[in-house]
Amino acid sequence: MTLSRRTLLTGTAGGLVAAGAAPAVALDRRRVLHVRPGDSVQAAVDAVEDSGWTIVVHPGTYREVVNVPAGAGELTLRGATGDPRDVVIVYDNANGTQKPDGSGTYGTAGSATFTSAAPGLTVRDLTFANDWLRADHPEITGTQAVAAYVTGDRSRFSHVRLVAHQDTLFVDTSALDAFDRQYFTHCYIEGDVDFVFGRATAVFVDCHFHTLQRDVTFTPKGMVFAPSTARANPHGILAVRSRITSGAENAAYKLARPWVPSYETTAWPSLVVRDTRIGPGIDPVAPYTNMRDAYPWQSMRFHEYRNTGSGSVITVPENRPQLTPAEAELHTPATYLGDWRP
Repeated sequence: MTLSRRTLLTGTAGGLVAAGAAPAVALDRRRVLHVRPGDSVQAAVDAVEDSGWTIVVHPGTYREVVNVPAGAGELTLRGATGDPRDVVIVYDNANGTQKPDGSGTYGTAGSATFTSAAPGLTVRDLTFANDWLRADHPEITGTQAVAAYVTGDRSRFSHVRLVAHQDTLFVDTSALDAFDRQYFTHCYIEGDVDFVFGRATAVFVDCHFHTLQRDVTFTPKGMVFAPSTARANPHGILAVRSRITSGAENAAYKLARPWVPSYETTAWPSLVVRDTRIGPGIDPVAPYTNMRDAYPWQSMRFHEYRNTGSGSVITVPENRPQLTPAEAELHTPATYLGDWRP
């Protein structure tokens, strides 16, 4: 659906609405677009030509890829009802999926259902999903299938569900020398392998991480986190007051492993999980593992603090590095987010 600027500011086009108002408030009201079933969320994003717009998505399932460009700063994308289950944006590309134009495969980042490079993004009350399944595509070896790929600084997600299998949420930065900040609160994130990963300064508060059952005989079946923090960044991934549950058997998953990408071999992954309830699905004896033997997890910045639950029990102290109370003061949402208060 192609929408002109004039159409957006004067009425409706196929159900995509720019609300009108009395002259005194018309400017603000016109910066709200409504998307309803049968419409395209991407068409609404494409109609945003400057910062400060709001897109309200009404209940329904929207099977499409959505890409928010850097120029759409301070955009708010929200579900209309307040229940994230009512609005689902879903697609099924994987790393190894061939592009329709024959130019190759999508790659991990390119597989994302939702991509945003916009600074100041706010997303709330909806679901991003990637429903690509390994079992349906045994010929594809690049099985990463991302639900959301985010790079913009000051990106905020509240009451958002992120659902996929491998590499569900890619928290990245806009450049190798950028320390872009992302904040997730009251979000639900599920997956199996490395399903929260990347180099951003990413803070999770009151979130629920859920590991999936997998029809495989080996363990670990996967890992929750795979940070790839830049060496110069003192802040990586932080999870606070959250919980980790599992649909798999006890101890089938690891809490994390470090990711040192081939394009940034100086990365020094950083992860702190604190004040979080860790269920029995996480291996309490050896909760961390390596992605590559050349970069052992013991050499990375992996720490915990005041966690509870059977998956947090310290049985081998050297396998679970703990922050001291003084160190914990340096690992809070406020210290990670700096001058930004979402």
